[in-house]
Amino acid sequence: MEDFRCVRDRFAENERETLSVYACLTSASRGRERPEVPCSIRTDFQRDRDRILHSQSFRRLMNKTQVFLAPAGDHYRTRMTHTLEVTQIARIIARALGLNEDLTEAAALGHDIGHTPFGHAGEYAMQKCFDPEFTHYKQSLRVVERLENDGAGLNLTWEVRDGIVNHTGKHMASTLEGVIVKFADRIAYINHDIDDACRAGILSVSDIPRELRDILGEGHSQRINTMVTSIIRASTGKPYIQMEPEIQVAADRLREFLFANVYRNPIAKSEESKAQEMLLRLFEHFVRHPERMPALYRRNCAEESVERCVCDFISGMTDRYAIEVYSGLYIPKVWRGPNV
Repeated sequence: MEDFRCVRDRFAENERETLSVYACLTSASRGRERPEVPCSIRTDFQRDRDRILHSQSFRRLMNKTQVFLAPAGDHYRTRMTHTLEVTQIARIIARALGLNEDLTEAAALGHDIGHTPFGHAGEYAMQKCFDPEFTHYKQSLRVVERLENDGAGLNLTWEVRDGIVNHTGKHMASTLEGVIVKFADRIAYINHDIDDACRAGILSVSDIPRELRDILGEGHSQRINTMVTSIIRASTGKPYIQMEPEIQVAADRLREFLFANVYRNPIAKSEESKAQEMLLRLFEHFVRHPERMPALYRRNCAEESVERCVCDFISGMTDRYAIEVYSGLYIPKVWRGPNV
């Protein structure tokens, strides 16, 4: 019978023999903040992936907005489906470049794990009521380090946490695998947000400038394929990740087109001000009544400010739960007599 204690060692040996010289090998990881006995059949990056996948915060992503708030249709993206699309794109790029697919997958699955309800409307609300420096990517790091697992955190490796916190914004991840997640995130949302906007009737493919369609492709899968293959062509055998210049310029212009026609579209964003106002009211309420928060956040108030803990609580809410809590606090219930 096979000795399963050596399975992890075989994975590590396979990494050394098959991956690019620019890959981040599991054996070269900076490790975890709290040392642990290694798993017998999984590498540390594989273990991180599983911890993220089985976390409560990850499951809640299925009921958090991507772009369209509480859409009636079943086929609009949520924060969960966005995350899965990012992960698949990132894995394909990592595999093609000979980089560490397990590290890439773990960082991609965790990149939005701390995202607020109602998408970026929720992020803006937290910036207004808690801290102008609040961002969903910093909150994602806080979730895996401080909030998940009933306050114990997931104790992920340094490289996975680095990939999560640097998936957007000015800074770049320290590994090429983390940089891939940054590219994959943008490729995913640019293309699936076009798809959802067309489904919502606020955009059609023909609205996209002709020159961008000529370069990137007419359809959803064509555009993704163009961007992914461009990264692979431009980055193979290189110590960096990039797109070919023509494709990068076209992708940037397509993103600008989306901001002008979808992300700032008054139809698509008609409910955002209501969502923000609701979260602001919830924040004010729980700052006044922290004892009404769940046990984890009440406990944290002993070490951190009430405002910090309320922000954690609200940021972790799903869209549906936030509406439920708000309705319970501020919407009067219809009174029915005993004989009705």
